[in-house]
Amino acid sequence: MKILLISSTGGHFQAIQKLSYFWRKHDCCWVTFRTDSTELILKDKKVYWAYSPTNRNVPNLIRNFILAWQVIWQERPQLVLTTGAGVSVPFIILAKLAGTKTVFVESFTRVKELSLSARLVLPFLDVVYVQWEQLTTKYSKAKLIRI
Repeated sequence: MKILLISSTGGHFQAIQKLSYFWRKHDCCWVTFRTDSTELILKDKKVYWAYSPTNRNVPNLIRNFILAWQVIWQERPQLVLTTGAGVSVPFIILAKLAGTKTVFVESFTRVKELSLSARLVLPFLDVVYVQWEQLTTKYSKAKLIRI
């Protein structure tokens, strides 16, 4: 299966790495921000460097929508897996419109409410995995996972 992995840096990047038991056996490519650590960790992987910052930055939102269109068209993933952040929004929307399965793994820190990025893309998600049971009763697409 071809999987597109999307995360920002820091905790989101660490979370998607913890999910490697799932994605490591598949053909994967990455979308993240270019930092010293992501360059080092992903040096042998196929990576598309997203534009940052994404918060309240309309030009980068537009750039990331263009990048998302190019990546979805070129890679044609069967699954998009993200651990969130604003960078994932254009990719999830365009992937779903292209008929690709979409999965969002919410941060451990989200106990009572989904993150803004998860709420923005919720209509475009096949499933959102959460790490707190109370979120599964609040959101119909939410399934419990422990990472």
